[in-house]
Amino acid sequence: MTLPIIHVGLGGWGTTWATSIVAKNKDIETVAFVEIDPEALQKMQTLLNIPAARCFTSLEEALAASPQAEAVLVTASLPGHVPSARAALQAGKHVLMEKPFAPSVVEAQELVRIADAQGKLLMISQNYRYSSVTRVATKAIQAQAIGHVGTVNIDFRRYDNIVPFEGHRHYKIWEPLLVDMSIHHFDLMRLVIGQEPIQVVCKTWNPSWSKYLEPASGVMTVTFDGGAVVSYRGSWVSMGTQTNWSGDWHMEGDKGELFWSCRGDLPEYVKLRPLGGAVSTMELPKLTAVDRAGSLAAFVQAVQTNTVPETSGRDNLKTLALMFAAIESAKTGLPVNITY
Repeated sequence: MTLPIIHVGLGGWGTTWATSIVAKNKDIETVAFVEIDPEALQKMQTLLNIPAARCFTSLEEALAASPQAEAVLVTASLPGHVPSARAALQAGKHVLMEKPFAPSVVEAQELVRIADAQGKLLMISQNYRYSSVTRVATKAIQAQAIGHVGTVNIDFRRYDNIVPFEGHRHYKIWEPLLVDMSIHHFDLMRLVIGQEPIQVVCKTWNPSWSKYLEPASGVMTVTFDGGAVVSYRGSWVSMGTQTNWSGDWHMEGDKGELFWSCRGDLPEYVKLRPLGGAVSTMELPKLTAVDRAGSLAAFVQAVQTNTVPETSGRDNLKTLALMFAAIESAKTGLPVNITY
């Protein structure tokens, strides 16, 4: 049976969710669309040929008019995350939402408590997990292919600094590196290393040529509970060679090294070099659903089987806590211990 959902948030990113992800999933039926901007709502109505009776400017109206809906997909901008998820959960609906899923850890914890009280699923779309590269790298670490992980180096480089300031929304968003981009890398750290973060030291800044209002470049050191230490460098305005969206990863253990990268125009790979051995390229299986399609498929499966997905709200609190700890450290210049 298909899962009837209400889709909230139909801006640029929400539109791609609707047209490229949800519309292609045969296990989903969107019974209502919600967008507070009437013009954006009209564009979506025309684009997908949606009856006006299924389009709303508030989630409360959509919930009242669509009792058959079992879940709500939230792809609104960050300020709309908590109000939308709260209303959906309190109405007895499962929720899949974009990351970061709340503007504070306290608000995220509130949503987790509501989901638990309602007996409903709250899942966060950490789409970078749904890649053959990240799965192969994760399994290699779990299988002790390089032994116990001790040192990880991650580099993310982009030059998103070309268009005029007036015409680029990205230049004006809050914490463009740590919140908009590094949140993906923070979650990948937890997944692939298989350890949880306990402390972060972070420095962010804007190079003189940056058009961003808030810091677009940063470096940090993240310490994990199993002894791994991550050295991370990221930038939206780097003059260096562009990386894939996952960044370039170099992981060291007591039995060797693992190198990997994915999501982008450059080649994807996982390479293993055992201690004293030669580098070999690991085989990458083909996944049936990748990226956001993988998130959506995992959500549908969790709802249909009444199981807890790996990126549940409760689990994702740890990714969110790392992000906010990095922001705090960048502002204070001090190490920040991470609590969930």
